[in-house]
Amino acid sequence: MTSQTPHGSAPQDYQVFDAATLPANDNVNPYAFSVDLDGQWFLQKGKMIAYYGQIDFHGIGHGRLDRLVAGSFHSPLHAADWVVAEGRGKLLLADRAFDINSFDLEEGNLTVRSGNLLAFDPALSLKQSIIPGFLTLIGTGKFVAASNGEVHFVEPPVRVDPQALVGWADCPSPCHHYDHQYMRGVMGGVRAMTGLGGASGEEHQFEFVGAGTVLIQSTEMLLEDRATGQVPHQAGVPGDGSGGAGGPGGQLPGQLGGLQRRLGL
Repeated sequence: MTSQTPHGSAPQDYQVFDAATLPANDNVNPYAFSVDLDGQWFLQKGKMIAYYGQIDFHGIGHGRLDRLVAGSFHSPLHAADWVVAEGRGKLLLADRAFDINSFDLEEGNLTVRSGNLLAFDPALSLKQSIIPGFLTLIGTGKFVAASNGEVHFVEPPVRVDPQALVGWADCPSPCHHYDHQYMRGVMGGVRAMTGLGGASGEEHQFEFVGAGTVLIQSTEMLLEDRATGQVPHQAGVPGDGSGGAGGPGGQLPGQLGGLQRRLGL
């Protein structure tokens, strides 16, 4: 970034935001979303990039928020990946420059790939889908999700490449569909029984039938999952293991080890 205006201000044609000018519950641009927080939101770890105001972050299942969690969060397998953001201010969400969109549910249900879901209003209830790797939101409220490219909405009956699938709303869970050529021969039979091999959408699809809407992204590349609380090995990131401030290996005094890494310190 070389063409800056005088006195170190922002480059020309760039908009500079503050707490008053950030949008309320809307996109800042295609890659970032601004939540106007006045209370509580559920937030997947690692998706907050900045915030204004007085906001605290609480782990799922840590005492004081048990009543909120009991009413809105029903996915024990994913509890370690989420926090509750509580307070008042503007909360900026993003995910590795993927496309970010918000969606409003009205007395509905939507099942979404767990790696794509960034945050949701506690007015919605989160449940664990019977399809591995997916979560279901039920009720009325707003949620924010990422996608690898623009999201498209299609109606059943339709067959979808599993890697392009983001989620589905108000329709039955999909079933597997295998191409005839995929099923032929000994190896085809082994794949059919074990589910191993043949990851291409041209060989294996998810089939949707009935009323509802299916959400697909514009690529067959999934959003790569990250380990919970993982600290990236990058210069200037506390606890990155580079031996910077805080002692050998970036550890804080007391050698908190795994707990330190879990908290991102």
